Amino acid sequence: MTSIWGPLVKLSVYTVTIFVATALLLMVIVNGRTGESETFHAVFEDASCVAPNDNVKIAGVTAGKVSDVRVVDRNRAEDEFTLDKGIELPETVRIEIEYENLIGDRYLDLQRPQQPEAPALEPGSTIGLDRTKPALNLTVLFGGFKPLFQALEPDQVNRFAEDVLQTLQGERGTVDQLVQQTASLTNTIADRDTVIGQLVDDLNVVLGTVSSRDSELSSLLLQLQRFVTGLSEDRDVIGPAITSISQLTQSVAGLLVDARGPLEDDIVALGELATHLDRGKGAIADELAVIPQLLGRINRTASYGSWFQFYLCDMGGSLTSGGGRTGITAYSNTAERCSR
Repeated sequence: MTSIWGPLVKLSVYTVTIFVATALLLMVIVNGRTGESETFHAVFEDASCVAPNDNVKIAGVTAGKVSDVRVVDRNRAEDEFTLDKGIELPETVRIEIEYENLIGDRYLDLQRPQQPEAPALEPGSTIGLDRTKPALNLTVLFGGFKPLFQALEPDQVNRFAEDVLQTLQGERGTVDQLVQQTASLTNTIADRDTVIGQLVDDLNVVLGTVSSRDSELSSLLLQLQRFVTGLSEDRDVIGPAITSISQLTQSVAGLLVDARGPLEDDIVALGELATHLDRGKGAIADELAVIPQLLGRINRTASYGSWFQFYLCDMGGSLTSGGGRTGITAYSNTAERCSR
């Protein structure tokens, strides 16, 4: 008699393996989780397509699942979800509904704020509307394009496409050149990575300086606003003034046109005068050296009052004869005031 223990053991191992694999597959399908968990609640304006067993993620890692979705306050949705025990949520946590995949499945994304740690939420706490955000409503998004789609006519779109194709046909060289130039520009920008980085750093420095002078900048903008407001209030006066300035400019321009000829003559004569003065600069220097002495003598004639005193110091003449010129001194005063 053949022993049945060998086939029986193989059948048992196969059955257990299939059972374990099936159980694991079912857990994956139903999104099942094991271990202890803690329950929290979140209120949303709109929780469309969120269903029990949807994932709850923190930084992209599944940390729990949605256990229930219900309506509260007539037009609000409350999601009940669980997190693995040991995961703490700060009071400032934010929750957004995100798309899990392209077929419309959703998940709850828990986002921790970039700020000092806040106290942890107690299990069973409710996160309000001020810290929740519904998913993007694609129906509303595409509905916004509905007027555009209604205005477009298929024939017009087809004609436009044909015109574009006809325009590009036969222009392969131009298109190739455009692509090459674009690639060259991209490579040039890539080669200037250091320069661009330095430019960004300089801009950061400029922005930092502007930020540090926030009060001065605000004061400047306020004064500029007051200045512009003053100009606006005085526009009735400024307008005619600008007109008058325009008329004055035209008059001055006409005056310059009329005076251009005489002014050119004066400039020429001034050049000639400067030439003569340069030629006689020696004599001019001598005269300028004597002028202080002459002014001192003239000053003495008025030293006794607001009048001039004149004295006869010398009187004489000269006679010319065949033997030459002969000087004659008729009177000579040796007083100090007549000294030379």
